[in-house]
Amino acid sequence: MNFLSGIHATSSALTAEQIRMDVVAQNIANAYTTKDVNGGPYQRQTVSFQSMLGGMSGVEKGVRVGGIKPDTTPGDMIYNPGHPHADKDGMLRMPNVQLAVEMVDLMGASRAYEANLSVARNARSMAMKALTIGK
Repeated sequence: MNFLSGIHATSSALTAEQIRMDVVAQNIANAYTTKDVNGGPYQRQTVSFQSMLGGMSGVEKGVRVGGIKPDTTPGDMIYNPGHPHADKDGMLRMPNVQLAVEMVDLMGASRAYEANLSVARNARSMAMKALTIGK
């Protein structure tokens, strides 16, 4: 039984979920940023995962981040004539970040991270017990 391939797969999932949590945290932090480096409101970022299938050695199994892309849906327009980024009619384009959606995504990523961490702990425990069988 090869425990290393299982630990490698769950390790890659841990890394991918950590990146997902970082991106969600960035989205939450910029939920009210009306002007970013491009001059427009902040655009929500989304993470996509890709499976890694084993090559000839079978070691490259797991998941990785396939890409981080902006969500191009427009944010809400609100009336705020006193805001420095409002247009001539007093309308302000807000970022397309919805805090409820981001919190649900963060909870999902956190639970997936915890599940993969549990898998790694169990694999380590099984490997340690397997080493003591012959004693």
